[in-house]
Amino acid sequence: MQTLAYGSWPSPVDAALAAAHDGRPDDVGFVGDEVWWTAPRPAEGGRRTLVRRRPDGVEESVLPAPWNVRSRVIEYGGRPWAAHPGDAGPLLVFVNFADQRLYAYEPGGGEPRPLTPVSTVGGGLRWAEPELRPERGEVWCVLEEFTGDGPTDLRRVPVAVPLDGSAADDRGAVRELTGARHRFVTGPRLSPDGRRAAWLAWDHPRMPWDGTELIVAEVTGDGVLRDGRTVAGGPEESIAQVEWAPDGTLLYASDRTGWWNLYRDGQPLCAREEEFGGPLWKLGQRWFTPLDSGLVAVVHGRGATALGILDPATGEVVDAAGPWTEFAATLAAHGERIVAVGASPRTSYEVVELDTRTGRARVIGAPHHDAVDPAYYPEPRTRTFTGPAGREIHAHLHPPHHPGCRAPDGERPPYVIWAHGGPTSRSPLVLDLEIAYFTSRGIGVAEVNYGGSTGHGREYRNRLREQWGVVDVEDCAAVALALADEGTADRERLAVRGGSAGGWTAAASLATTDVYACGTVIYPILDLTGWGTGETHDFESRYLESLIGPYAEVPARYAERSPAEHADRVTAPFLLLQGLDDVICPPVQCERFLARIAGRGVPHAYLAFEGEGHGFRRADTMVRALEAELSLYAQVFGLTPPDVPTLELTR
Repeated sequence: MQTLAYGSWPSPVDAALAAAHDGRPDDVGFVGDEVWWTAPRPAEGGRRTLVRRRPDGVEESVLPAPWNVRSRVIEYGGRPWAAHPGDAGPLLVFVNFADQRLYAYEPGGGEPRPLTPVSTVGGGLRWAEPELRPERGEVWCVLEEFTGDGPTDLRRVPVAVPLDGSAADDRGAVRELTGARHRFVTGPRLSPDGRRAAWLAWDHPRMPWDGTELIVAEVTGDGVLRDGRTVAGGPEESIAQVEWAPDGTLLYASDRTGWWNLYRDGQPLCAREEEFGGPLWKLGQRWFTPLDSGLVAVVHGRGATALGILDPATGEVVDAAGPWTEFAATLAAHGERIVAVGASPRTSYEVVELDTRTGRARVIGAPHHDAVDPAYYPEPRTRTFTGPAGREIHAHLHPPHHPGCRAPDGERPPYVIWAHGGPTSRSPLVLDLEIAYFTSRGIGVAEVNYGGSTGHGREYRNRLREQWGVVDVEDCAAVALALADEGTADRERLAVRGGSAGGWTAAASLATTDVYACGTVIYPILDLTGWGTGETHDFESRYLESLIGPYAEVPARYAERSPAEHADRVTAPFLLLQGLDDVICPPVQCERFLARIAGRGVPHAYLAFEGEGHGFRRADTMVRALEAELSLYAQVFGLTPPDVPTLELTR
């Protein structure tokens, strides 16, 4: 055991290793007896591929590079593929990221062929949640169609796309299933008898976790959805997902009691103070799926998620046994088989299959492999801290950890407070090699699920209403100072870090508190007035009305809370990281902030990456960003990490 100062411990968890393991499998589904899913490929330009697991257990990529299976609907995307088994092999329909067209493909049968046209208007034509209807020769999905050049000049509507390719150059051949009654819609779900369809809809200024409507319509003989009526939901009731059970009853997750619980035709199935749903950031997320037996597979929990089987007759939930402590919002079922994506503090996300007949759960895809000795992984724990007015603050603590190093007696470690994005989201407690990159070098990390985070009910989620930039900043500061006061962290070596909405929290923390010695701000929101009046995309263009307040009523609040308006208050060194193709938090936000801080003598660095959008996906970008972040902490905290390029700070 070596005695070395915190931050100087040698570690095999380098930035390249962390980048190679970034991302997770998603969008699981069955194609006959096979399991398919999308998977990240950071080393291949950050694309997502589609993987199939054959019955003999062999995994293979369905599409070679550069095909990128990813939708841009609402910019955060949605389920991008569907496939149907056939005698001659499966028929796949997928969204290609580069041109956002729908393509059809028979694996092993030539090149993918386009099903939808290219539009030069605004952001073009985009598609999500495809559902194959081979009996009609169509694929049903959500169309997002730009009608002008502005970011909010668009409409969304359920449509049917012909599988014969007749719409490849003809927008008129795309058949609309309903009128564009609502600003946002999810893909329609057909009842078992094919006579009804159900979907979710909402309108500005609501976000889907504020309030959605569950609509049921009749399916006419010519394949049109008519006489749609709202059967659940409203301005203050969020329906997160809807599905038809095999017996024709309607299942959905509603937070009408303050928690996303499951209902069948309006009746609660399992009334609990825990979540059976979540924030709908992507179209097609699934927290539950009905089984042929009448049981329901569920992803549920409070502050964490488990995979379980719900018996609607009794309300009892039996969870799958195994090492996984967190499951993502993606599920599929085939007979008595269920597939999900699970992880734990010691394992990355894996594709997990549960056989309900035997109760056995096993990894069948994307298995976790320890790239380094797991002795270098963090040893985290979940804690609850006390914030202003005695409110609870939930957090995950990752202390410095190294199997062969310890710090000198009396030295307290530096800590970085991580603020998650969203902000209506949360940090799950799972293995993250970016966190291990710091903890294995002797730098602690605290992930704060501040007020406004999901997983703890609507009341906790609503703490951020009109309080963004206040409650999140206060909660992060309360955790940081509590760690210092109890001797866990060095009060003089605290940092704050976050991306997107977390970047906002990090920047606002630097501008309004003296808690942190430095900060890392990643693709952030920095100027509320600009962001809320045309500098972002449609999905979040009215988000600030709930987070800050209506601009027409409280314009001064937008300026008062914006870090860009108070750059003169920032005195701590900082690192700013930005993707130049980001349309959610565009580079102009960073540029405006930097112009106002220029010449003030604050040490800082700005790294902008071509070809990156909102969320870095390329391995070389992630390596550069992670090493730059460590270098910032080293310079500010007086650390000596080995083999880390020095980040040049300007004043």
